[in-house]
Amino acid sequence: MTSSSPSPALAGARILLTGASCGIGQATAQALAEAGADLALNGRHAEGLQDVAAQVVAEGRGAHLLPGDLRDPGAPARLVEAAATSLGGLDALIHIAGAYTADAAGQFRMAPLLRSRDEDWSAALAVNFTAALQLCRSAHPHLVRSPQPSVLLMSSAVGLMGAPAGEAYAMTKAAQVSLVRSLAVAWGPQHIRVNAVCPGIVDTGAFETLEGDEELSHWLLSRTPLGRWASVHDVAQAVLFLTCPAAGFITGQALAVDGGMSVPGSGFTAPDIPAFRERGQADESSTPAAAH
Repeated sequence: MTSSSPSPALAGARILLTGASCGIGQATAQALAEAGADLALNGRHAEGLQDVAAQVVAEGRGAHLLPGDLRDPGAPARLVEAAATSLGGLDALIHIAGAYTADAAGQFRMAPLLRSRDEDWSAALAVNFTAALQLCRSAHPHLVRSPQPSVLLMSSAVGLMGAPAGEAYAMTKAAQVSLVRSLAVAWGPQHIRVNAVCPGIVDTGAFETLEGDEELSHWLLSRTPLGRWASVHDVAQAVLFLTCPAAGFITGQALAVDGGMSVPGSGFTAPDIPAFRERGQADESSTPAAAH
């Protein structure tokens, strides 16, 4: 009697992944490819996408590059159609691309409401929420033809609990959670699962400035029961699980991958340190939210 290796969990799955050129998106692409998926990869940075595509191909899977900025009018709908054409259909939509208030170097920047600008809000809304809506709407006709369709939105722990000094970002991430729950109910009869992953602070290049603020970094870690930042692989594995058939009876959920930060009683309230103080005026040193 001969034995054969079990098929990968996502063997032949056709997945559109946004935000794939770096960080969480890059780690997720690798995890999905290792699980047997073929990917349509979207991101704003063509060079980063090429590197990710090479990793996917090295796993023996298909990689289709679809660079573009989801803030552009009509871009989400065009992206979905291009992905479905390239892959020959669509089994899953994973929206990781996100926008946050950044400094001139692209580093995450605290932005209390009274220091924020209209541009911060509009950019965060465009990528985090409006693009999510448009991607889901455009993907639906393709997903209903899949035997195991699913949608995964990358929300945030602050979408579950709020964020002092980050209201624009937190609001859009909370809206994503609401969208997930609403679509899970609306699309459940068509067997389309819809979930969110809600990371806490993730150890990516975007947070180097935050980590360099010793007072703020110490405060945040003290409110994280596991006492460390998440790695991109921590988050990617959560995305992989919710996309796999093993999660086939899970829908409408917002899975916190935050080391316990969002657990009631962990103490996430604004401390009296400079990063959280309102100054009553827009912060001219920040740039509109960066998208990845």
